[in-house]
Amino acid sequence: MTGQIVFDPLLPWPVIAVLGVLAVAGVILALWRGLAGWPLRFFAGFVLIAALAQPSFQQEDRAPLSDIVLMVVDTSASQNLSDRLTTTEDAAATLEARLAARPNTEIRRIEVGDGEGDTGTLLMTALSEAMAEDPRGRIAGVFLLSDGRLHDLDRAPSLPAPMHLLMTGREEDWDRRLIVRNAPAFAILGEPVTLTVRVEDDGAAPAADRTQLRISVDGAEPQSLTVPVGEDVELPITLPHGGLNVIQFTVDTAEGELTDRNNTALVQINGVRDRLRVLLVSGEPHAGSRTWRNLLKSDSSVDLVHFTILRPPEKQDGVPVTELSLIAFPTRELFLEKIEDFDLIIFDRYKRRGILPAIYLDNVRNYVEKGGAVLVAAGPDFASADSIYRSPLADILPAEPTARVVEEGFRPTVTDLGHRHPVTAGLLGAETWGRWLRQVEVEPLPDADVVMSGAGDRPLLVLDRVGEGRVALIASDQAWLWSRGFEGGGPQLDLLRRLAHWMMKEPELEEEAIWAEPTGQTMRIIRRTLEDSVGAVTVTRPDGETEEVTLEEVSPGRFEAIYEGPEIGLYRLKEGDQEAVIGLGPSAPKEFEQTIASGEALEPVIDSMRGGVLRLEDGVPTIRAVSAGRPAAGRGWAGITPREAYETMDVTQIPLLPAWLTLLLASAFIVGAWLREGRR
Repeated sequence: MTGQIVFDPLLPWPVIAVLGVLAVAGVILALWRGLAGWPLRFFAGFVLIAALAQPSFQQEDRAPLSDIVLMVVDTSASQNLSDRLTTTEDAAATLEARLAARPNTEIRRIEVGDGEGDTGTLLMTALSEAMAEDPRGRIAGVFLLSDGRLHDLDRAPSLPAPMHLLMTGREEDWDRRLIVRNAPAFAILGEPVTLTVRVEDDGAAPAADRTQLRISVDGAEPQSLTVPVGEDVELPITLPHGGLNVIQFTVDTAEGELTDRNNTALVQINGVRDRLRVLLVSGEPHAGSRTWRNLLKSDSSVDLVHFTILRPPEKQDGVPVTELSLIAFPTRELFLEKIEDFDLIIFDRYKRRGILPAIYLDNVRNYVEKGGAVLVAAGPDFASADSIYRSPLADILPAEPTARVVEEGFRPTVTDLGHRHPVTAGLLGAETWGRWLRQVEVEPLPDADVVMSGAGDRPLLVLDRVGEGRVALIASDQAWLWSRGFEGGGPQLDLLRRLAHWMMKEPELEEEAIWAEPTGQTMRIIRRTLEDSVGAVTVTRPDGETEEVTLEEVSPGRFEAIYEGPEIGLYRLKEGDQEAVIGLGPSAPKEFEQTIASGEALEPVIDSMRGGVLRLEDGVPTIRAVSAGRPAAGRGWAGITPREAYETMDVTQIPLLPAWLTLLLASAFIVGAWLREGRR
């Protein structure tokens, strides 16, 4: 039970102050005039002014509240190194017992594990949330049992009491880590990308000048080189293929280092082509020629060379040759010397006229067999005696003309195989596509893939692989009708873009492929095939263990499954003869970027409340009570500040000047002053 005098003024304090000044002035005037009753006047004024302030004696019935000590225990991944977790648990038990032995003290234990994803250790976030649940006036101290490696220092709360770091780890700890900097998400094929690699020793590391660094691409046999320790090393790397390239850097584990979890770094870079170099060979001019040219020129990533015949040799009109052209077209350079510089050659309604000798076309055949790509857009000329099929190109073309041209309207249709093939799978709105009006009848080769059909279910789009290259045949010269919007048009741009990318061997358009799309520790395994079913995928984890994952068909030719990776690292996928590698998790997890225990990051926050950083290898500190603002840590001890908080159970107020007492006293003093001054 405690008591104090409180005031509940009837008038604002400034008004009471003015009245008090007037009362004092009246007393001074009475004293100056020599009135004997001036002391009684003073007491009368004092009573009246005091009554306006309404003083009361307040008594509170208080129940004392216990002091709260927050104990934040770090159980994140870096705390699992060496014997840190055991040391932390033993220290937490000892500290909790010592705090519990103190009178009027409660302990709040908060455990902080690994955050979702690669967020690191969020000690300050957990501390802020815990402090929000209890009154700040009851918090007497904060103890952090951690290695001091946290990743949310900016969330540190304003502390009402001392905070201490009881640090795990040992002074003789050391660790070697691998750092890969400036790794881009994309790189151009054929051009080296420079990665900066650094091998760094932290802590009480033994002297070392150089170490071995191994580099592996897509899980292949690694290459080894010697690099200096503590210096940046620039490594130029050329990506071997388009699509995702997984590059793994590894340094040897040194004897005595804290962990090898940060001795490996994964870098995933998408290989992209700089420019698509296309040679468009046009034969007889027709309405579709401009469409092909406009389509290719509209793409800024395409370098187009257009070889076209505007005046066939059989046209004899007497015009001098010198007036027909300014320069001769460099056919020899294009078709013999520089043909390998092109990524795709398109023959648009081209037929043999003697302009391109057979040796040129034979070189085109060799170009395809060595990895090139040829697309033929066939018109009536393809079915004629002058067809380019009657040339060395016959060895690579996927279909043979029957010499018949079908002149009737038809709506292009995706075949059953086409619904599985990435070139035509998922093309929307087939029921609204406009008609084409002409088609060349062809007989596809046994190994060719017919992905679209036309009039009378005749093959319309035929694909095939020849040697290391690819060829495609569109058995019609009417694709331009879609771009003109005839009868609603169709997906010409999407179809031709996919077709070009398939011929360029872009990984995302392979018919038979397996790959994975990672999200954190989870990956979506995707298997695309032209077959009706696939087997289970064998997943090889970073530790060498394997497991089988069954896929489900989500669309024609596409099978998927979700797989949760148990650890960070390189995973290998295999189904049949299809293989892929994928890296799960960050290239350098935050928990293992820096593993040597240190209180440097927390020192500014701890010093603000005069707390301390103490190593647990020196023992668990004893607990002392310290006053606010005093040093709260020393050799072998840590302090908490008792808050003496309480809860008010009941409040009683007794007026010191009730109305009747005020009237009695004021009247007595006024009458007394009048009587005394009246005798004179």
